[in-house]
Amino acid sequence: MYSIKVATTTEIPIIQTLVEQIWRPTYQSLLTSAQIDYMIDMMYSTASLTRQLEELQHQYILLYDETVPIGYASYSTTDTAGIFKLHKIYLHMSYQGKGVGKLLMNSVIEKVKALNAHILELDVNRDNMARLFYEKQGFTIYKEKDTDIGNGYLMNDYVMRKPL
Repeated sequence: MYSIKVATTTEIPIIQTLVEQIWRPTYQSLLTSAQIDYMIDMMYSTASLTRQLEELQHQYILLYDETVPIGYASYSTTDTAGIFKLHKIYLHMSYQGKGVGKLLMNSVIEKVKALNAHILELDVNRDNMARLFYEKQGFTIYKEKDTDIGNGYLMNDYVMRKPL
């Protein structure tokens, strides 16, 4: 049985364990190992996650299969009323393709709709096959975006949006 729990700073170690199990393998074919290490430190260090949760008001949710954490997502408001940003959504590879990712996505959608969202937006690497999952969930490409994330790394993304 699947369950979803809102994460706080107490669950940072769980998020970090999931990053090693999910995030690193997801990007090993798209990014260099040096860039992966840089980005994990930038986005998932204890200090970064604490800042996201406490200062930036990102909401994290954890997905469990019984008592085992198998995925996570985070989202927040944007500077535009009614538009929310899905920052992260990751699911353990052994659960992909079974409708579990849709369950996690729908949980985010329910939460942001309750906060008066009318658009959910996300960034996805242009070469990431997850784009196909997002399209199946009703997201469409809104624009392209290139972001300098420091250390000489450039992210080439699509910004995708889903009307709610």
